[in-house]
Amino acid sequence: MSDTSADIFAGRKTFFIAPDTSLLPEAYMEDYLNRGYETYIIGDDRYCSLRRKVELIISLFSDAILFFYIDSEIHGIEWPKYIYQLQRTYGDKVMIGVLYSKRKSEEEKSRLERFYLFDVGIPCGCIALEYQYAKNFALVDRILYVNQAGGRRKTVRAICDDKSEITFSHKNTQYKGTICDISLNHFSCIFDESLAVLPISTKITDFMLVVNGVHIHSDGTLLMQRKTPEGILNIFVFTRKDGTNGLDSDTEHRLSQKIYQIVTTRTKTVLQTVFATAGKEEEEAIAAAKFQAKYGPKNQASQTES
Repeated sequence: MSDTSADIFAGRKTFFIAPDTSLLPEAYMEDYLNRGYETYIIGDDRYCSLRRKVELIISLFSDAILFFYIDSEIHGIEWPKYIYQLQRTYGDKVMIGVLYSKRKSEEEKSRLERFYLFDVGIPCGCIALEYQYAKNFALVDRILYVNQAGGRRKTVRAICDDKSEITFSHKNTQYKGTICDISLNHFSCIFDESLAVLPISTKITDFMLVVNGVHIHSDGTLLMQRKTPEGILNIFVFTRKDGTNGLDSDTEHRLSQKIYQIVTTRTKTVLQTVFATAGKEEEEAIAAAKFQAKYGPKNQASQTES
């Protein structure tokens, strides 16, 4: 893995393991990010076993929440035994929750909750998803809130690339700066040292931002400044034309998509890389075991030497 900078692994992340995406769509993950929750769907496939994926997630992310959808049929996994074993192995090193499709029988629901919450002792709840996926957004949102899935952050900030910039005109001076990070509420930037330092509470009308290739226009107010080794960091809050804080709906939607892409792409790339490597190792181990079963360890050793 070439990109293993600390910010990829920092912050609380929630992983939904093998969910039914007709009940919990992938599109919800972007909406949850807007609410401060960094969430991912981990599917089952033939390239890397789900068991191995879970082990890798736990080893990579020290502050992870794992929600297992126990109605998925996964080869080699019996959910009650598997989750019981995970809870005993990792204890409070990982936070585990259970999702399942709504049961018609209240007795079955009570039995499931009793087993996972009391016998196994998972800390993040045992939650029944509704048959209509539209109802599940708010349901899962409450689960994330109760389990403090956002960690300490109030908003999710995206670290911008070095081509991201801000430009605007103020008092006959053209300002240009580099954007450092951005959220749906605010952004930070550093201006060229030759430019005059803006006073706190300066209101800027119609500045243009380039955020990892996406162009947006907005108004904003300088909220605070901080000295850094790279220069004075200016933190702006977005404002609408009517003076209220925030972005207009169209701009917010486009920026939301870009922030989601920036925040999750590197994590997804890391996961894809380690899953692919682990899957290859599993495949080689299976092939070696089959060879040994057919020809015996002696022949395997001679085959290796040759």
